[in-house]
Amino acid sequence: MSAASAAARASGAAGQVLVVGSLNIDLTVRTERHPKPGETLTGSELVISPGGKSANQAAAASVLGADVLLLGAVGADDHGDILLNAARDSSVDVSAVLRRKATTTGAAMIVVDAAGENTIVLSPGANNTLESKDIRPELFDGAAVLCLCLEIPMDTVLAAARAGHDAGTQVLLNLSPCQPVPDELLRLTDVLLVNAHEAAQLLGRGSLESMGVGGSASGQVWEAVLAGFGRLGVERAVVTLGGDGAVVLDATAEAGSQVQLVPPIRVDVVDTTGCGDAFTAAVAQQLAEGAALADAARVASRAGAMAATLPGAQSSYSALRQLRGSTITPPT
Repeated sequence: MSAASAAARASGAAGQVLVVGSLNIDLTVRTERHPKPGETLTGSELVISPGGKSANQAAAASVLGADVLLLGAVGADDHGDILLNAARDSSVDVSAVLRRKATTTGAAMIVVDAAGENTIVLSPGANNTLESKDIRPELFDGAAVLCLCLEIPMDTVLAAARAGHDAGTQVLLNLSPCQPVPDELLRLTDVLLVNAHEAAQLLGRGSLESMGVGGSASGQVWEAVLAGFGRLGVERAVVTLGGDGAVVLDATAEAGSQVQLVPPIRVDVVDTTGCGDAFTAAVAQQLAEGAALADAARVASRAGAMAATLPGAQSSYSALRQLRGSTITPPT
């Protein structure tokens, strides 16, 4: 546990969540089904809304009650204005967000089908201009949790993880969009958040199903996954399993508690865009409150499910307001 997190736990006050990463404008269209290669379909009216994994996570964490500071980059354009205003509306501190005149704001082209499943194509834009030199030590003052994803340059992610580690801040890495990462980044990570596909890629397997992983997987199978993560330097992880819920893997926990299954929350799905970011945000917010990882994952499961009941990413996070006050009080 970081010094900031430990202090928050002792005083009953929460530390800050620092989110370093991406801000994208979401361009969303709904269709009955996703088009096949070479096929053109007619969809709904185009919806322009704030997004980006890091901006989403910052907004959701703030709605859940966290004190959030966001570091990222946007263009000096209308889309950048939309993103900054939306973050402010969610009470996110955007004083560290940089405006870039030489490039456009990042964008995500999203197609949502009738079942609520989405496909996304990213144009990074200004996100690719966030550099290691932008990671200033003073940003970590009071930060209990650093929230990272992989929608900015890898060198910048690694620089942020190093700075967070040096500051005693818990480093929460959402390994998305999934890609190869430096060994050092994994060693600097305090909590890894992955889905089953990302976990399989990280462990060098075609799929976790080859290990018998799923909602009914045995403890021995999950212990093997935990051991695999351990060989990469990761002691604590949350693996999300879609409709099967999630599993918390914590090598630092007491014997018998190192593998804990988190049951799924059933809801009527409207749109899954931003649900994973709501899950990540809730883990970050709960850790900043001093919660145990398994308790954080249980609240996060509810947050991700609630976000699926409304359309859009940040626009769906109003559903999370009913979770404010759901912090699990850590044992004394």
